[in-house]
Amino acid sequence: MEHINVGFLSILPPIIAIVLALKSKDVVSSLIIGILSGTVIYTFNMPVKDGAAESSFFNKLILSLEYMFTIMADKFNVMMIIFMCILGALVAVVTLAGGARAYGQWASKKVKSPVGAKLATSILGIVIFIDDYFNCLTVGTVMRPVTDQHKISREKLAYLIDAMAAPICIIAPISSWAASILTYLPEDVDRMKLFLTTIPFNFYAILTIVMVILLSIWNLDFGPMAKFERHAKHRKTIDDIKTVSTHTDDFSNRNISEKGKVYDLLIPIFALILFSVLAMLYTGGYFSENKTLFQAFGDTDPTKSLVLGGFGAVIVAFILFLPRKVLNFYDFMDGIVLGVKSMVTACMILAFAWTIKGTCDILSTGEYVSHIVETSNMPVVLIPAIVFLIAALLSFSIGTSWGTFGILIPIMVTVSESVAPELLVINLAATLAGSVFGDHCSPISDTTILSSTGAACSHIDHVTTQIPYASIVASVSLIGFIIAGLTKSWLFSFGAALILLITILIVLNKKNRSLYGDE
Repeated sequence: MEHINVGFLSILPPIIAIVLALKSKDVVSSLIIGILSGTVIYTFNMPVKDGAAESSFFNKLILSLEYMFTIMADKFNVMMIIFMCILGALVAVVTLAGGARAYGQWASKKVKSPVGAKLATSILGIVIFIDDYFNCLTVGTVMRPVTDQHKISREKLAYLIDAMAAPICIIAPISSWAASILTYLPEDVDRMKLFLTTIPFNFYAILTIVMVILLSIWNLDFGPMAKFERHAKHRKTIDDIKTVSTHTDDFSNRNISEKGKVYDLLIPIFALILFSVLAMLYTGGYFSENKTLFQAFGDTDPTKSLVLGGFGAVIVAFILFLPRKVLNFYDFMDGIVLGVKSMVTACMILAFAWTIKGTCDILSTGEYVSHIVETSNMPVVLIPAIVFLIAALLSFSIGTSWGTFGILIPIMVTVSESVAPELLVINLAATLAGSVFGDHCSPISDTTILSSTGAACSHIDHVTTQIPYASIVASVSLIGFIIAGLTKSWLFSFGAALILLITILIVLNKKNRSLYGDE
């Protein structure tokens, strides 16, 4: 269907979906209403062609809805749904085999404190830098038993997962994110070199990592998160987590094998990582087309690779469990069914989130926002800060960093080359940083959805507890970009933002201690 430009109306569908989701806490129905509002807007403004003017409003609406929902059948989206189902199946069979329980018992002896559990979660998030989808679901699967053992709320786990997924991937030169960004950079420059120069100025990503480490060391919580953490600390047993989180695993009526060992969790997860990386190299042409490592990761098909990696990991689990009679064939297949069922809600949310993104695409939401950027006549020294805010707003509204990259990076390159060539690197970094911030907070972002899925907590609870944390980092990052526009200096701009962040956290920590002591 033909894309149309409806001006301000183009931003209504995501706004409606986001506001309803935050108010009602019902993400699925909110997304559906947002999609329907977009289809109604499109129907009233549908281009007249080949006698279409004679069609009834109802027929036009049906035609618009058909198009919107065909977005779910996109190859990338279908592969992502398949991967989530495979990963859900893998988690279920590993749990039924007793691997997760054995790992939790082992980790509880090695990880002695909540601080250690949080830092271990963060470190694992750094290690899995290849892809944010993979990061969110894998870290949640591995660390959930450990954080449960140390009475860390699922909402805090979801924040740790989300905060160490996209921010890590966007500053890793070898990742699906870097591959995406490189495709939008100018062809007449060394793209990888230009990308590498933006990394130090990506204040939001770097400072988010700093904040996660400081929050973990200081055991600091504030805002809505503090309530969930206090509840988690006061539960008497791990089973009491069902009274804290609205999302629980349905293993209560299943027999967990007593033969499970720690390696029954670690080997399938290691296989998932290994096969996924090899599959990324394979789909990127590393083995067949003699491409370099960077080229292969740049040309890879990430979702297809994750599906291949997940399928390989399930086969490894089958070979690992059945010969040792940890699980029999019936229990293994029952676990696969159970795992796929556990992902249904997350898959629905993702599918509708993708659909509303498609709705924004056909209504030209991105083009409307980019036009505002181009015609704003913003002061040159404030371009990085303003770009950061616009990228954040756009990414929050459409729920995707990658979509924001595609819209804003070409504009920023053109604007920078025309009015401020010396700010090209800083402007690009501000675009990337703002995109990650908006994606980090958006209720319709796929990584936000996957983080709450990986942590097995309420999606809206994850969003509401995470926004205050992300907003603090975004605020100091904004100040950093203002200083960067004025001084062109990384040392002054990043140093000021870092000092300000640490100062804010110290003040919050002292206030938190005075209110709640060391509980």
